[in-house]
Amino acid sequence: MADKTLVKYDVREGVAVLTLDDPPANTYTHEMMRDLDDAILKARFDENVDVIVITGEGEKFFCAGANINMLNEADPTWKYYFCLHANETLLRLEHTPKLVIAALNGHTVGGGLEIAMAADLRIARKGGGKIGLPEVSLGVLPGTGGTQRLTRLIGHSRAIQLMTEGTNTDFDEAERWGLVNRVIDADDNAAFVDEVLDYARQFCRPGKASMAVGNIKRACQTGGQLPLEQGLAIERELQALLFNSQDAKEGLKAYTEKRKAEFSGK
Repeated sequence: MADKTLVKYDVREGVAVLTLDDPPANTYTHEMMRDLDDAILKARFDENVDVIVITGEGEKFFCAGANINMLNEADPTWKYYFCLHANETLLRLEHTPKLVIAALNGHTVGGGLEIAMAADLRIARKGGGKIGLPEVSLGVLPGTGGTQRLTRLIGHSRAIQLMTEGTNTDFDEAERWGLVNRVIDADDNAAFVDEVLDYARQFCRPGKASMAVGNIKRACQTGGQLPLEQGLAIERELQALLFNSQDAKEGLKAYTEKRKAEFSGK
C-alpha cells in the first residue's frame, strides 16, 4: 500500500488547490514538506494552472506548524537540514511566477504562519482561529522564514513584539496589521474555500493576463528586496518580455477597440 500523500493536489478551473492533510492539526513533517515541494513544482509546470491556493484539511487548522514530536526526536544536524529544505521549498513557492493565495481556514500558528507568509496573499475565515509565531515559548525562534518574512510584512517593531511575546491573535487584528489581506465570513470550511476560489479565478485566463500577473509578482518578490535602481532594472526587463507577448498585443488592441480582452497566457 502506498504511503498517504500529505498534500492533496486538485485543479479547479485554472486554480491548483494544495491541501495540507495530516489531521488533527496539519502539522508538517519532512515528508509533508517534500510533498508540498512536489506539489509546488507540479503547479509550476501545469500549463492549465494560473493561480495556486494553499489551505488546510478540516475545520480547525490551516497548519499548527512543525510536528513537535518529530523535532524532539531528531538530532541537531537533521533539524538543520530539515529547516534548510523547508526554506528552499517556501522560496520555490515565492519564486513561482503564478499568484499564490493562502486560504487560512483555521489556526495558523508557528510554521503554519511561515508557510502562509510565503504566499502572495492571505485570506482568512472570520472567527476561524488564531494566528501567530509562539516559538519563543519552546526556547527557539521562528526558523522557517518567520523572522524575515514577518518583519518585511508588518515592520520591525511589531514583528519583534509579536515574536518575543509569543502570543497569538485573531484574524481581524491580523488584517489591521497587514498580515492578512482579507477576512471572509463563511458558514463552514467548504463555503470559505469556495469563496476563496471565486476570488482566485479573477486572476485566471481569459479574463486576466496571467503572464502579467506572474511578472508583477516576480518584480515585487525579487525587485522589492533590492536597491531601487536594481529593482527598476528588473522591472524593465520583465516589462520588455510582456511587450513581446501575445497578451500585451491583445490587451492594447482590445482597449483601442473598446472591447473586453481575451487573454491566452502567451
